[in-house]
Amino acid sequence: MITELEFNKLIELTFEALEEALDQIDADIDYQTVGSVLTVEFDNETKLVFSCQPPTRQLWLAARSGGFHFAYDEAVGDWRGTRDGQLFQPFVVEQMRAQGGVTFEWR
Repeated sequence: MITELEFNKLIELTFEALEEALDQIDADIDYQTVGSVLTVEFDNETKLVFSCQPPTRQLWLAARSGGFHFAYDEAVGDWRGTRDGQLFQPFVVEQMRAQGGVTFEWR
């Protein structure tokens, strides 16, 4: 299991990378990070809410389709869904398309 310091750094890097990818989108979306929560709001007034959960060392995503928990997988260098094993980045890309109608690249 990763340490709390490692976890916090991974969250910081993940949020920075996501923000950089969001900045490249040519769609009308708003996002903001307050503390350990990053919120993305779409034209259709729905939101994706990303939050870090230090006690469990997880990254959580609240979406219209449900709540999803991700734990960092050091072997692949990405967060992996605790329920289905899906990788975080492709999952976020899909959620952005499904919920907000937004297409973007994030690698």
